[in-house]
Amino acid sequence: MFRNYLKIAWRNVAKNKTFSFINIIGLSVGMTCCMLISLYIYHEISYDKHHKNGDRIFRVGTVFIDEGVEEKGANSSAPLGRMIQQEYPEVIASTRLLHLFRDDKTLFQTKEDGNDIKSIYETKGYLADSNLFQLLSYPFREGDPKTALTEPNTVVINEEIANKLFGNDPALNKVVRISSSTHGDTSFRITGVFKNPKGPTHMDARFFMSFRGGNMNRFANDNPSLANNNMFSTYLLLQEGADPKKLEQKFPDFIQRHLGEQLKQMGKQRQYYLTPLPAIYLSGITKNSSVAGGSKTALFILGSVALLTLLIACINFMNLSTANSAKRAAEVGVRKVLGAHKKSLLRQFLGESMLMAAIALVLALIGTMLLIPLFEQVAGKTLVISHEQKWVAGGFFLLLTLVTGLVAGSYPAFYLSSFIPSKVLKGKFSNSFAAISLRKGLVIFQFTISIVLIVASIVIANQMKYLQQKDLGFQKDQQIIIPLRTSTAKNSVRAFKDEMANNTAIQNMGTSMAYPGIFNPQDWLMYREGQTMNNSKQVYINLVDNNFLQTLGVKPIAGRLFSSEFAADTLTSFVINEAALREFGFASPQEAVGKFLAADWDGVQNRFTIIGVVKDFHFKDLHETIEPFAFRFYHDADAGFNYMIAHSSGNNIKQSLSALETTWKKLNPNEPFEYSFLDQDFQKNYEAESRQAKLINSFTLIAIIISCLGLFGLATFTAEQRTKEIGIRKALGASVSGVVMLLSKDFLKLVIIAVFIASPLAWYALRQWLQNFAYQTSIGWPVFAWTALIALFIAFATISFQAIKSALANPVKSLRTE
Repeated sequence: MFRNYLKIAWRNVAKNKTFSFINIIGLSVGMTCCMLISLYIYHEISYDKHHKNGDRIFRVGTVFIDEGVEEKGANSSAPLGRMIQQEYPEVIASTRLLHLFRDDKTLFQTKEDGNDIKSIYETKGYLADSNLFQLLSYPFREGDPKTALTEPNTVVINEEIANKLFGNDPALNKVVRISSSTHGDTSFRITGVFKNPKGPTHMDARFFMSFRGGNMNRFANDNPSLANNNMFSTYLLLQEGADPKKLEQKFPDFIQRHLGEQLKQMGKQRQYYLTPLPAIYLSGITKNSSVAGGSKTALFILGSVALLTLLIACINFMNLSTANSAKRAAEVGVRKVLGAHKKSLLRQFLGESMLMAAIALVLALIGTMLLIPLFEQVAGKTLVISHEQKWVAGGFFLLLTLVTGLVAGSYPAFYLSSFIPSKVLKGKFSNSFAAISLRKGLVIFQFTISIVLIVASIVIANQMKYLQQKDLGFQKDQQIIIPLRTSTAKNSVRAFKDEMANNTAIQNMGTSMAYPGIFNPQDWLMYREGQTMNNSKQVYINLVDNNFLQTLGVKPIAGRLFSSEFAADTLTSFVINEAALREFGFASPQEAVGKFLAADWDGVQNRFTIIGVVKDFHFKDLHETIEPFAFRFYHDADAGFNYMIAHSSGNNIKQSLSALETTWKKLNPNEPFEYSFLDQDFQKNYEAESRQAKLINSFTLIAIIISCLGLFGLATFTAEQRTKEIGIRKALGASVSGVVMLLSKDFLKLVIIAVFIASPLAWYALRQWLQNFAYQTSIGWPVFAWTALIALFIAFATISFQAIKSALANPVKSLRTE
């Protein structure tokens, strides 16, 4: 019986080639989308699940409360982990990590044979405690993870860095000079080389340096304060069976005993909380986090897109199967007369849909394997799927095929098996009003999904364009950023500027600790003249020379900027922005000039005189509002700046880069010339949204194609059903355009209904997405007008091919059987 069903199913697939092709291709494309997104989601929820004791490791985060406003951060103070471990027996170990927050790039140098110096720039560096690898599982190629960071000035690197520096030679115990703006310019001994972790991890580190032996040693190991320097990631390992919720309940008492008095003086409050290691990546806590985590919302959106795309394909199957039912009516009637039961017919028709789903599965698997590299490129990630996970994924795909076949074939199977033999054998069969209504409803549903995706594509593209074109309040174009990592490079800044002073390729040059678009690590709690720390406000501090703001094209609105013409500019001089002006309650920019802001350190008041106020500009990206900023003056000679910024003259960037490189090699012969462009660096803050936009655009196109396949099939069926009607109309003088509109208008009405349903849904969903940005584009009526035109054009173009073909047909051929 099964073989008979299979044979009949295959004959029907082969007989109805157009409908079978549309159904199989639609299902396979939908399943391919579902598979790719499923693999991506599987990868995203697998973060940090490979660690041996991952279920017992928790990160301690801090909730900073100021005037009732809570700000949840991933960070904590240096001594916190050690103090918690000492007080609570359920904590058996603690460790800390600190990303190199002042380094977008870190310089590695080693001597080769013949004493030549090999230099490379590296990213994603961390400072770590000696017991890091006893808590977190990293496979080592060289060295012992238990002792790798126990000594001062030691570093553990990944295989890629080891291969860059030493090729196939062992890296263990080799000495490298690491120049970091965070940790100093010091020699380190390589005590370990680790392989890529078995699964994705939220840290994504390329190297780990020991705290001991560098600039951050004092902050990490000699700083007893819990109130300040909340820049560390603290991890706790709990005993087996320990309840993290009960431990969290003890934190308020801990805070009261150790921090209560200090917080009272500051007028602040604080809370600690625990995040399980495997939940960190998708926790959504990005404030002061060393990495940009994933987004549950983004995964939900992608998962929804995958399911809706597959659902569109299933709807095509239902629509085309029921529309094609007239061709199967006689078959069903004969089978029922010969004794076939409804159950056997159900099995037959479901078997046909399962056969198509199985063929689609094979095509989808091939498509998935071919598209994974392209998908990874668009998603910006390499999908790490373990051997065990591949079996799970395989089982999921088989289940997906079964569900797809059942969902797509269930309604057609019930519909076809319910035919009354006495009617269909007398030729009285016609599609029921319910079946026709359902088909129309499903077409509306299909295009509603497609239209929502089109609106999403347009709005996201508008927002990305807005982010690129919005006036940031400073000159971002033709700005060349040069990192300063070694002491040699930092000490040569004055000479470098002097060399470039008369070069026409460079219009201006300045130096600073940070520049717009990257993390600015320094912030102080400050209060204005006549107040105390109880009135303190958070101010971000950037250390700059006397030409940094001028190089960015920032103008003062009161007072002046730092200048070499004013010898009075010292470490206690401030230029503030308008946000700081408002935060401290100054009535006007002019009133603030000459006043001071103060900060108390170790019980001593430190005053900083405001010499100028500048208009607000975006030092941070557009996800965040402009916050209070103060620019503090430092001299080139004693600042040890992290970056040099050069404003290129004219449009000849190559000439400017050539001049900068020549001077760099003259003053820093042992260091590679590295540079980036300010506008490009600023746009890196929107990479996640850009990748999201590319993914949504891709799947929008796929959803539209699948919907059009279904519409094409229905238009073909309609044209076949109305062949004689069209022949009569043409014989009576109907024009080609009239026939085309006759066949098209019913479908276009459905698309218009879908536009009215989809528009408010899309508006609400996109408004929610735009809330991620402090500065955002609007969603006006032109978006929906363009979407409606696009949807109608796509639908008409799909239908018109078959409609024109039918309209141009010779009416003699269609009527000669009458």
